[in-house]
Amino acid sequence: MRARTLRVAIVVAALCVLAAACGDDAADTAPATEASTVAPTVTEAPMTTVAPSPAAADIVDTAVAAGDFTTLVTAVKAAGLEQTLRGEGPFTVFAPTDDAFAALPAGTIDTLLKDPTGDLSSILTYHVVAGAVPAADVAALDGKNVTTVNGATFRVAVADDGSVSLTDAAGNRVAVVATDVPATNGVIHVIDAVLLPG
Repeated sequence: MRARTLRVAIVVAALCVLAAACGDDAADTAPATEASTVAPTVTEAPMTTVAPSPAAADIVDTAVAAGDFTTLVTAVKAAGLEQTLRGEGPFTVFAPTDDAFAALPAGTIDTLLKDPTGDLSSILTYHVVAGAVPAADVAALDGKNVTTVNGATFRVAVADDGSVSLTDAAGNRVAVVATDVPATNGVIHVIDAVLLPG
């Protein structure tokens, strides 16, 4: 008799647990339905025509967070330019990706890092323009020379399809591949090769 009572108690307890679980499932179902109707709005919101979200970090931390500028950040730190690019600014940085640096002749980066305040600093400051210059303003500079923090200039060219390229003092043409990455002290435009001041 005691065994039968125990079995009945277990069955009743199991039914209670099952009923409670079903009740929780029903409660969970309603928010899931609501979330599914909200999700498309969130997904569709970031369109190319929408203004970028406010910057949360300075130029250096923004470059670090992006993950594609490890060589650039290493070079900036070695050249003693980190604090400047963390400063008030504003600055516009035409930032070569890691792939852009990797495309330089073998040993170039190692050689530059041996004399960080010489050629390396000169090359890095050639990628920086004083002031915040958004992509729309860069495009308006078609055919004009832009003076960099280095003192040397590069020329802006805008193609019929709207793509922008920069021609450096050495005659190399570099494509701007992404624009208007916001930072608290300026803006970053991504380029696919390293600009050379001459």
